[in-house]
Amino acid sequence: MSKNLHEAAYRCLLTPRLDEKLQLARALWVDWQNGGLTVEEIELPLLDQAGRPEKPELVSPSEVPRRKLGSPLGHAAMIHAVAHIEFNAINLACDAAYRFRGLPEQYYADWLKVASEEAYHFSMLQGRLEQLGYQYGDFPAHSGLWDLAQQTAHDVRQRMALVPRVMEARGLDVTPGMIERFSRIGDKDSVRILQIILRDEVGHVEAGSRWFHYLCERDGLDSEQYYFELLNNYFKGGIRCPLHKAARLEAGFSERELEQLEALCKKS
Repeated sequence: MSKNLHEAAYRCLLTPRLDEKLQLARALWVDWQNGGLTVEEIELPLLDQAGRPEKPELVSPSEVPRRKLGSPLGHAAMIHAVAHIEFNAINLACDAAYRFRGLPEQYYADWLKVASEEAYHFSMLQGRLEQLGYQYGDFPAHSGLWDLAQQTAHDVRQRMALVPRVMEARGLDVTPGMIERFSRIGDKDSVRILQIILRDEVGHVEAGSRWFHYLCERDGLDSEQYYFELLNNYFKGGIRCPLHKAARLEAGFSERELEQLEALCKKS
């Protein structure tokens, strides 16, 4: 019997149990591929908070301790930080499928695939933490990604612009540096995981770019102008550099956008 896609994504989003969330995220993509999900619009409860385990403790970004990679604690803390991003990304992908209705079927296919891949990323990082003697939740973290999801919950255009094309695109910029740092300390296992994540995240940002452009065209908006208006409204034009230009181009950014982003970096 087929299940409703929005309801299935809602269930994954809502559960606070790690194992169940990972299982449901993987099942979303499998069920979609097998024709087991329908996309009829249905009424579901409004959701402000995604399900998450009691730990990690959430603090403001400025309160997350900065640790050096050279120490065992710092080594694990950096992997934990990436794992926390991937955990939030599962919720963000599920929320994109649950919250926004009446879009083309390919939109939902893209975000269900993203949810499954984020669950895979998290599982790899969780396993690496366990190899180092730690668990997800052993270090404090912040809720910046989910906070932005709440701020864009009213508008799918803004969600596509700001979550994939700002927050996740920033991951494209910083992951090569993390790979280099883990390589320097001889952590080949973490390097391999980060290389997989970087490869997949290009596709996730590209999905955001594609649907942002589609929605702007549908609504008669200039996508580049609107994107930079949103950056100014939400981030006051503050952008961090350097940019991973090759990855961003592959992920749907234009040369002109990259030039404008670099100009904003210099002003920040």
